[in-house]
Amino acid sequence: MPKGDPRVIRAWTMYDWANSAYSLTITSAVFPVFYVAITQTDGVDRVLERHGIPAASLYSYALSAGFLLVALIVPLLSGIADHRNNKLNYLKFFCYLGSASCLGLAFFSLDLLWPGLLLVMLACAGFSGSLVFYDAYLPEIAEPKDHDRISARGYTMGYIGSVLLLIVNLLMVMEPSWFGIPDRQGLPARLTFVTVALWWAGWAQIPFRQLPNARPAASAGNSVIWKGYQELRKVWRQLMGMRRLTRYLAAFFVFNMGIQTVMYLAVNYAKQEIKQADGSPIADGSLILSVLIIQLVAILGAMLFVRLSARFGNLRALLMGLVVWLAVCLTAYFIRWDHQFHGLAALVGLVMGGCQALARSTYSKFLPVTKDHASFFSFYDVSYYLGTVLGTFLYGLVYHVTGDLRDTIIGIGSIFVVGFVLLLRVPREELPEAATA
Repeated sequence: MPKGDPRVIRAWTMYDWANSAYSLTITSAVFPVFYVAITQTDGVDRVLERHGIPAASLYSYALSAGFLLVALIVPLLSGIADHRNNKLNYLKFFCYLGSASCLGLAFFSLDLLWPGLLLVMLACAGFSGSLVFYDAYLPEIAEPKDHDRISARGYTMGYIGSVLLLIVNLLMVMEPSWFGIPDRQGLPARLTFVTVALWWAGWAQIPFRQLPNARPAASAGNSVIWKGYQELRKVWRQLMGMRRLTRYLAAFFVFNMGIQTVMYLAVNYAKQEIKQADGSPIADGSLILSVLIIQLVAILGAMLFVRLSARFGNLRALLMGLVVWLAVCLTAYFIRWDHQFHGLAALVGLVMGGCQALARSTYSKFLPVTKDHASFFSFYDVSYYLGTVLGTFLYGLVYHVTGDLRDTIIGIGSIFVVGFVLLLRVPREELPEAATA
């Protein structure tokens, strides 16, 4: 298909608009607060009492399981998608899986803890799996010179859309009478999960109509799986011959581990460690204000890093971002009060949007001339998800072992140091023989 079609690019960015409602309402704002309210009574961890595992650790393990599931199955599916040229079908499948799981979270309770955590895992898998096939469209719809700008535009659309829905969701929780919702048994919060499901699946219809999708003749199941494996093996051999791409993937695997751990578990951390001026735990409204600050500043951060990459190059811009992430960790270890957490949220937003957008577009720029975009991006996204698995698992494990959430900050900060060192080793140019292999 011709690259640079404004209609297709607009439609592509709308999937960020659609699915970011999950990453904000479910993983960052409403559900983490709801989860703590369900699993704790007067500061007593009811999950720990019943099952011998802290609720915070169990939640992080559920997220880890979702990412691990995607990391295990998506590479083969991407090979099949490249062989049959039908990425859109897989994008739809994971989108609807995530949306349906969000809908099921409306019934979460302590008595249904294990089915609820299964839905947490499947929602995470749906969100993560769909991004593999969504990201793979970027090099197909845009020229390399536009990848930074369009990737940042996608993330910006996601931040704007998710903030709009979150504002509605907050009003539903704080003023349920405005919507005619009875304020009992957590019903207002539960209905926000329904709105996320409808928003995600509904807005996704725009990219589903515009993005290309071939419809080849049906093949035997074994043949399709074998072809998918062959496709994946071919891409792996290409990848191993490209030093810049493999070194970048190694660096991305590590530094993204830190970014995703902060994104997914910051609210959980703040809920237990950050206090108000009177010494009581941070209020839910103050906590959600921090989430909104992150999202709004992230819009500016995405645009800022596009300019930094244009001036200094993608790798140097990412290195600058990692320095700021390390500063975030150092600051987080020492802060105690909610007003300090708001300032830290602004700093997180500045680098979160920029580093995420730039990491995706940098990988896209480093790809060779190929039609196997889903397979190449599956390695990128597997690095993304395996890193997230390890990061969230490390968070839960450290807390499980030490009983002090602040100890998790030391581990996350160490991750950014290692990622910085690995990124320094990425060559600016690919070796000529690898680039033409």
